[in-house]
Amino acid sequence: MGSLHFLRLPVAVKHSPFALAAGVLGRFRSPRAKDNLTVLLFLAPFVVTFGVFLAYPLFYSFYLSLNKVTTLVNVFENLTFVGFQNFIDLASDGLFGWSLLMTLYYAGLMVPIGIGASLLLAVLLNNKLRLHKLFRTSFFLPYVLDLFVVGIVWTFIYSPHFGVLTRIFEAVGIKFFSEQGFLGRPETAMPAVVMVNVLKGAGFGMVLYLAALQNIPESVYEAADVDGASWWQKLTRITVPLLRPVTLFMVIIGVVSALNAFAEIYAMTSGGPSVNVGGKAYGSTWVTGYYLFDTFYVKLRLGYAAAMSYVLLAIAVAISLVNLRILRPKADY
Repeated sequence: MGSLHFLRLPVAVKHSPFALAAGVLGRFRSPRAKDNLTVLLFLAPFVVTFGVFLAYPLFYSFYLSLNKVTTLVNVFENLTFVGFQNFIDLASDGLFGWSLLMTLYYAGLMVPIGIGASLLLAVLLNNKLRLHKLFRTSFFLPYVLDLFVVGIVWTFIYSPHFGVLTRIFEAVGIKFFSEQGFLGRPETAMPAVVMVNVLKGAGFGMVLYLAALQNIPESVYEAADVDGASWWQKLTRITVPLLRPVTLFMVIIGVVSALNAFAEIYAMTSGGPSVNVGGKAYGSTWVTGYYLFDTFYVKLRLGYAAAMSYVLLAIAVAISLVNLRILRPKADY
């Protein structure tokens, strides 16, 4: 019996807490385990930041979309569960439908004009002209400015009383904008806001297109010259198709930007000026981003605003998938 007890002793020692702990620590001493631990340590700040500032708000906003504020005192505590009623109400909300229409109008102007301006700048500056670096920097600098500040500056430029553009038009005999200005007329307010956004963001698209243009082999253009291709044929048959991935990115970014448009609208028009549609007054620049702000921060309809944000997210994803399918490169160059 004593010998049997002696033979079982190492097994007990092997499964002791100290031995198990030593084994776990020993595993972390291996090179692969050290590398994994290092990776986890570097990822930890991002994971914590993502969880606190992205994942939690995402799930909490969905929780808000299923509730309704019952009192303006402690709005986050006095919530009533209503299920998907907020989503159902959005389907019959005429103002939300109008905001989607204005957002479509806004994106329909901003995306193609912005892409065209960016591509034009990139093609013009894709050379060794004198001071080309200065011009590239000058066109890119507006992109780093705050959009709200840019909107305030352009509000003064568009002013009917002392605006620079109004004075230029008056100098050539056009007094159409002298009374209400560009932002005071429903037919010109949205194009004026779009022009500001295009001028501010064209530099960013220019940089993307420049990087793509410089990656196109010169041999492709040399072969086109041998075949007698004109500059227009080289642009439409070679340059534009090879820039399709950048164009796809620009379209997706432009659509998402249009759905989230707020700062420029808040700074320049506040959703106005109003226009009469079917006996009801609607804002001619009342886009979804501004309606979301008005619903959440002004009217404190937290659940309704959260439901609206998820609908806009679904629309953005659907449009991005469609653009991805349409503009996806059909061949490898």
